Amino acid sequence: MPARYVTVDRETAMLLPPDLRDWVPANHFVHLIIDAVGELDLRTARVNERGSGSEQYPPSMMLALLIYSYATGVFGSRRIEQTTYENVAVRLLCADTHPDHDTICSFRRQNRELLTDSFARVLELAARSGALKVGEITVAIDGTKVLANASKHAAVSYGRADEQLQQVELEIEQLLAKAESADAQPLQDGLSLEGELALRHERKARLKQARAEIEARAFARAQEKRAVERPEEPGPPAPPPPQAKDQHNYTDPQSRIMPVDGKSHFEQSYNAQAAVEVDSRLIVGQRVCQAPNDKEQLVPTMASIEPAAGPVKEVLVDSGFCSEAAVKKIEQDSKGWPTGITVLASVGRKPHGRTVADLEKRPDPQAPSPDAPFTERMAHRTATAAGRARYKLRQQTVEPVFGIIKQAFGFRRFMLRGLEKVSLEWTLIALSYNLRRLYNLGVVLKTA
Repeated sequence: MPARYVTVDRETAMLLPPDLRDWVPANHFVHLIIDAVGELDLRTARVNERGSGSEQYPPSMMLALLIYSYATGVFGSRRIEQTTYENVAVRLLCADTHPDHDTICSFRRQNRELLTDSFARVLELAARSGALKVGEITVAIDGTKVLANASKHAAVSYGRADEQLQQVELEIEQLLAKAESADAQPLQDGLSLEGELALRHERKARLKQARAEIEARAFARAQEKRAVERPEEPGPPAPPPPQAKDQHNYTDPQSRIMPVDGKSHFEQSYNAQAAVEVDSRLIVGQRVCQAPNDKEQLVPTMASIEPAAGPVKEVLVDSGFCSEAAVKKIEQDSKGWPTGITVLASVGRKPHGRTVADLEKRPDPQAPSPDAPFTERMAHRTATAAGRARYKLRQQTVEPVFGIIKQAFGFRRFMLRGLEKVSLEWTLIALSYNLRRLYNLGVVLKTA
């Protein structure tokens, strides 16, 4: 018997137009996105209220398109535009319309308020649907370095900028002398003295701007340090000299050189923070900062937790976040009364793996006195059996979230530039992650 094949006929036209819903499974992720966006308040979306110009795409469709694209690892506006033609699920989401890349990019860049509000309302949806516990929650907080949309080779240090300024000024003098000399040797074809002088003057201006930016940054650091250590001193502090290694990036001046991969090397990056609820593994708070470490990030990241998640009872952080001042601000209010929040933190770095002594059953250590040193009191919290069990939740909560975002989503570099726009994009990532998490949990959204 001869082999039989399915008939593949690309020439015969369809008698009736296809229904795209027949081509996408009923339990597909795109349906959850469409339903969730339908429950959001889109009044904060930036739209052309005058009605002038070309017809604009509905904010609900544009927002759903961005969320679905980021949740499936498509971040560039040109690639997103391409999927509106090639991806059946995206064609269903867009109802077979095709916004161009400029429209997509503009909508993403102009709607920070909409994305921030949508992030909060998705958490409300999760709470209403039973996926997110409200109140008395435990959160794990951590930060991860995400590459900036700028190369570290487009940066200059303060010391190097001074050397390059001297070199540029010398070249300008040489070019001016060459212009005044009647018997000067001509330049190569396509080059002119005026053009070369303009290039060097532009370079000189950029170097001066870089130095001024680094000096302003050093002055701001000195003011913050004095406000904490010596707040009673009157008058402005003397401008401190910047360090020679302080850098300024020409492409994205607000990004910073940061250690990545365990300080094995340095990259132009931002520090993306997330607070994750341990039971649902939903991101309940998020923000982006320029600090290369997490030493002063506990309080502001706690402040970013959405009210929809309810009051926090317990906070799990690693040693990089732990400081006496930060823990005190979390656990006590301005009058010194307890807030009801407990911080569990590792004090110091511990080697990986377990020794034989760690395997042996042992009684809980005696609690230190209230006036014991801060490190001793914090160490006792994770030295008890209950404390160790609670603290173990940190690494299996927030670190997998960063792994999913970077590995499964493929988001390792911001598409936008500048702290404000990068914060917008991180909000979009957190929003997309949360909806993907709700889909993986099999949550059925409950409407208001």
